[in-house]
Amino acid sequence: MAQPVGIKDVARAAGVSVGTVSNVINRPDSVATETRARVLSAIDRLGYVRSESARQLRAGRSRIMGLLVLDMGNPFFVDVARGAERAARDAGLGVMVCNSAQSAGEEADYLSLFAEQRVRGVLLTPADATGRNIASFRRHGIPFVLVDRVAEGTTECSVSVDDVAGGALAVRHLIDAGHRSIAYVSGPPGFNQVRDRRTGALNALAEAGLSPSALRELPTERLDVAAGRDAGARLLGLAERPTAVFCANDLLALGVLQAMYAAGVGVPDDLAIVGYDDIEFAAAAAVPLTSVRQPAVTMGALAAELLLEETEADAETGPSRHAHRRVVLQPELVVRRSSLSAR
Repeated sequence: MAQPVGIKDVARAAGVSVGTVSNVINRPDSVATETRARVLSAIDRLGYVRSESARQLRAGRSRIMGLLVLDMGNPFFVDVARGAERAARDAGLGVMVCNSAQSAGEEADYLSLFAEQRVRGVLLTPADATGRNIASFRRHGIPFVLVDRVAEGTTECSVSVDDVAGGALAVRHLIDAGHRSIAYVSGPPGFNQVRDRRTGALNALAEAGLSPSALRELPTERLDVAAGRDAGARLLGLAERPTAVFCANDLLALGVLQAMYAAGVGVPDDLAIVGYDDIEFAAAAAVPLTSVRQPAVTMGALAAELLLEETEADAETGPSRHAHRRVVLQPELVVRRSSLSAR
C-alpha cells in the first residue's frame, strides 16, 4: 500500500523548507508569489491532502472508518450501514456515513474528505462509472473495500451479491408464471449492478428458448420511487404493454406499483411486478412485493471485517502480507402477491 504524501515530501519536491510549505497552507500571503506557486504546484502534482486529524494520528491510528453509499434514502443501504457499524463497533471503531446521492461529483468530494481526515479505511459503493474517483483516491494510500460491487479491474477487496444470478431468479419466476413479454425497469446503465441484473434476465429468457426481444428495457436516471413512477407512466403508454415487469431495485418497483394503482391497473392480475433487494417496505406494500433478497446487513459486516483485516495486517506486517479477497454472496427470491397472477 502506498504511503500517504506528507508535508516533507512537498517541501522536498518544491525545494523549500517544511516551514515554508506550512506557511503556504496556513499563511499564503506571507510567502513570495513565485515560491508559493512552486509549492502549490508540488501539492497538486503529489496529491497532498492536509490531515485535519494529524494530532490524533500522532497519538495513534484513526478510530474512524468511512462508509460512502449511493443513496441513504434506500433502506438497502441503511441495512448495509447497520452491518458495517456493528462490525466496526465490535472492533472499537466508529463509522462516518456519507451519501453520494448517486453523484460522481459528490462522491469525489466525500473521498477527499475521507483523505483529509485520514480515516482508518473506507467502505465504498461507487457512483462514478469511469473509475476516476477510485484511481484518484488510491494514491492517498488509504485502504478501501468495494460494497455491492465486484472489484473489476482493481486489486482491492470487495463484497457483492451475484446479480447475474439474481436477475435470472426474477425473470425465471415470471416465465414460470406464464409471462412471455417482460419489461425491465433498469436504472442508470452505468451501474454494474443494473447491467448484471439485465444479463441474468436475458440468461433466463435464453434458458426458456425465448428471444432477447421478450425483454423490453425502460432505463431511468435514478434508482428511486419517483423514477419508478415515471417508468410506470411510460409503461402504461406502450402500444403493446408487457404483462410483467422486473425492476432493478425495490424503490423502482414501488414507484411502478404506485403508477399502476393510480391508473387502475391491477397488480398482479393485469401486471406482475418483481423488485430487487427485499427492503422492509417490500412486504408492507399495498400489494406485497415479490423481490430478490440481498443479505444487506451481512454484506456491510463482511466488508467492514475485510477492511479491518487489511488495516491490521498493514499495521503489523506491512501491506504485502494482506491477501485481497472478492466475496460474492448468493441472492434469494422471496415470492409475494405482486407476481402471483394466474396465466
